[in-house]
Amino acid sequence: MNNHHPAPLYPEIKPYRQGTLSLDKIHTMYWEESGNPSGVPVVFLHGGPGAGATAAHRRFFDPAHYRIVIYDQRGAGRSIPLGEIQDNTTLHLINDLELLRQHLKIDKWHIFGGSWGSTLALAYGQAHPERCLSFMLRGIFLCRKAEIDWFLYGLRNLFPEAWRDFVTPLSAADRNNILSAYYQRLMNPDPAIHMPAARTWSTYEGSCSTLLPNPATVSYFASDTVALGLARMEAHYFSHNIFLPENSLLDNIHLLHTIPATIVQGRYDAVCPIISADDLHHAWPQAEYIIIDDAGHSVWEPGILAALISTTERFKSITT
Repeated sequence: MNNHHPAPLYPEIKPYRQGTLSLDKIHTMYWEESGNPSGVPVVFLHGGPGAGATAAHRRFFDPAHYRIVIYDQRGAGRSIPLGEIQDNTTLHLINDLELLRQHLKIDKWHIFGGSWGSTLALAYGQAHPERCLSFMLRGIFLCRKAEIDWFLYGLRNLFPEAWRDFVTPLSAADRNNILSAYYQRLMNPDPAIHMPAARTWSTYEGSCSTLLPNPATVSYFASDTVALGLARMEAHYFSHNIFLPENSLLDNIHLLHTIPATIVQGRYDAVCPIISADDLHHAWPQAEYIIIDDAGHSVWEPGILAALISTTERFKSITT
């Protein structure tokens, strides 16, 4: 893919409908719809966990064709309370998605997700395959122990400077269990303790997300809402191995074999290394697999963006 042409994002649009959905006594979800009210539904699953969605995420989809559903997962973005880990598990997120689908009176929808969004897409799809028209996935994360360890330790091999900044606040002993040390700081009720930890964690991820240094990506990750939601949720989910049995997403992938799917993966994705996408492709040979040779992890990498847009274009042919 040529990096010199800006990817063909659709024009900026505003939601035609937005609201909140009470999930339980603690959590309330933010959701919005844009595009064509009588179009084919597609739901956007943001990353993290905890990163939240943005207005730019509406622009992957042709608004004349798609009924674009975007929401913030519990604990993230505009859903409240931000960064709340109580009653926040993968099963809760799967059930929230079903609640939203029923609330919006949608029968079936396309599932679009990258990074943690790809994890949740697979988990939701395996629980409710009959509700999925297709899967458009990017930057595959299967949340296995080796992948979590890579994020916490292995990235040092490629981004030693970013990793050094990540562990600088920790004692030598704490560096033997980075996850536990950060978890304690992030869950501390005092913002003077949890906010610096959240910013450091989130900036680390942002710094490692692009093939070439991208200050805009880093500053987005460093912003308060993104940093707190992302760092807290990731530490919470990683500490519990995403509340699923090890390897369960691959073990159950046969449930999705008949559903159209495209997997887009950056060759030099450091945050979610390509081995996971390769493992998924081998377990799901029916899925189209596109490797972008000059890209890292971020969805805004030009080659990844272009491949995803062309996927949403091609999948316009899938309506039932």
